[in-house]
Amino acid sequence: MPQDQPTESEPVSSLPRPLLAVAIGLPVLLAVAVAAVGLVLGTSGAADPASPSADNSRPLALVPVNAPAAESPDCTTLLGKLPVSVVSDGATLPRRELATPAPAGALAWGDADHSPLVLRCGLERPGELSPTAQLRVVSDVQWLEVQGGESSTWFAVDRPVFIALTVPSDAGTGPLQDVSTTIRDTLPKGPVQTQG
Repeated sequence: MPQDQPTESEPVSSLPRPLLAVAIGLPVLLAVAVAAVGLVLGTSGAADPASPSADNSRPLALVPVNAPAAESPDCTTLLGKLPVSVVSDGATLPRRELATPAPAGALAWGDADHSPLVLRCGLERPGELSPTAQLRVVSDVQWLEVQGGESSTWFAVDRPVFIALTVPSDAGTGPLQDVSTTIRDTLPKGPVQTQG
């Protein structure tokens, strides 16, 4: 058997040990570097502002919605009377600062451990409000509940302006009671407007 033929136990070509160490170590080092950069930079600004894990010390950005009466005297008066904190599922939630430009007629409550509660005043009549809609009365205010995903939006439908309070599903009834009391004491009661 000739000497220049490889045997079954010998590799056809072998890399020098330093080159082999670089070939194995470089992908591992690259993966560690990418993970470190992801931990430092990857989550900044990417969290959902409604998520409890989001940085709730920053101003809360709200999407503008059609609220033709948001700057009405009724909404201005109500926003000035609403509590600076509400109780949600046993926790006292302070008012949240809103990001600029903040929509007129809006405010929010929340902290680092809880999703925000958002109130909007001066909205259009909700499309779900019909003559057969089921309403709930809380502190002499009639509300229409519209459920959606992990939250519910409650519309006060018997005042001069439509008011919406969006709360997470685990918020309990405290926020609705606090807001209802303020609405009852601030805005006059009127008929439920089921037609536009």
